[in-house]
Amino acid sequence: MNAGAYEAEIKDVLFDATAIDRQGKLHISKAPDLGFTYRHSNAPSDWIFTSATLQGSDDSSEAIAARMENIAIAREGSQPIRERTGGSTFKNPKGQKAWELIDRAGCRGMQRGGAQVSNTHCNFLINTGSATAADLEGLGEEVRRRVEDETGILLEWEIRRIGVLSAVGGAL
Repeated sequence: MNAGAYEAEIKDVLFDATAIDRQGKLHISKAPDLGFTYRHSNAPSDWIFTSATLQGSDDSSEAIAARMENIAIAREGSQPIRERTGGSTFKNPKGQKAWELIDRAGCRGMQRGGAQVSNTHCNFLINTGSATAADLEGLGEEVRRRVEDETGILLEWEIRRIGVLSAVGGAL
């Protein structure tokens, strides 16, 4: 996907990336070949990226350090960075913020097994220490259902879930 934050995205710094498909074949792609858009790339869904070459910015080390410090301070105040999360869970719908929709639907702090919607930033699902993949996915699906019931908007997963479902519903 084309991850991003603080007015920058992977597409802005990626030179090339290496991925492996389910057959074990390696693929090396240049950034323009990946067709980046908001939280999306045209890479096949079975590719798992294993490395990337990024291009740094042309600025003084002091300016870069100051920007990194400002971002760290902003993240500390607004995201559950000391918790076990998979990062931002749902994509922002056009013109909306996923966390606001989740909060409006009353999902802040909601739990399922060992999974919890963060109280700090409710577009993050937290593994409180004992969450299974089923807990996290079930909680995410419940959040999606409640947001859709409340707002008419169906949230789209930002986290890419991989694996093959077993006959009993769990990922292998």
